Amino acid sequence: MAEEIKSTRRNSAGLMRDLEVLEVLASPEALGNHGLGVTRVAEMTERDKGQISRTLATLADAGFVQRERGSSKYQLGYQLYALASRTTEARLVEESGRFLRKVVNLTHETTHLCVLRGGNVLTLKSEMSNHAFRGVGWEGVSVAALRTSSGRALLSDWNEAEVREWYAEHARDSLVIAPEVGRLFGQQSSFPSIDSVSTRAKINNLEELLVELAHIREQGYATVDEEFELGLVGASAPIRDHSNRVIGVINVSAPKTRIASQLDQVGEIVTRVGNELSKHLGAKVGAL
Repeated sequence: MAEEIKSTRRNSAGLMRDLEVLEVLASPEALGNHGLGVTRVAEMTERDKGQISRTLATLADAGFVQRERGSSKYQLGYQLYALASRTTEARLVEESGRFLRKVVNLTHETTHLCVLRGGNVLTLKSEMSNHAFRGVGWEGVSVAALRTSSGRALLSDWNEAEVREWYAEHARDSLVIAPEVGRLFGQQSSFPSIDSVSTRAKINNLEELLVELAHIREQGYATVDEEFELGLVGASAPIRDHSNRVIGVINVSAPKTRIASQLDQVGEIVTRVGNELSKHLGAKVGAL
């Protein structure tokens, strides 16, 4: 029993030393210098340089730190950001339920929680309306961001350089990226058929996208009118975290015959509820 306790303590001490290295790489000095070398990490942790070198190599193998080719500096790695992203999304799904239901009660339309994943829009959660046609099959499905109100709202707090880079890579993405995901869970398909795919794109170049994103920032929400699918309109508003960064959107999409005349009203509703959820997550709503 005593040996087990000693072993646990040794493992805990090793973990604490690894966490100390990660905290150093998250320091203002490390972030400002795009990483730190082994010598500087050893100085800041007051540990042996050889020990730090081995620790960094182990963390790099696991993806928790990374070193750019041709550089001696280490930075926080992709695996940390991936874990943080999943944690953020898990909390977002957990906390969003009552806010999505509020939108459903106010609009009588099915409401979705969406995030940007791999440059495209992924639906994490849907709350179905009891009073309207129930669209099914969108949870777990990725769609192109450019032709959706969700995608534009998610891009709305990016700077111009980030938008340009995104546009170069994703401007020609297929409308539906991964419809098979929803079917894995036995959901019926409600994806656009070839006959119903819209050709009414409002955004046809980068400059038009930049103008639209500026309008969304000023207005507080994004709308689309038959740009994704003929007969379908939608409105989306950002959800922000404690740093006021956009981490998701609340979206309402419905037949044009039902909500077209009230689309801006729907936009104002998702904006108000999105701000309430953002405030609940620690955002400074007054600074939005």
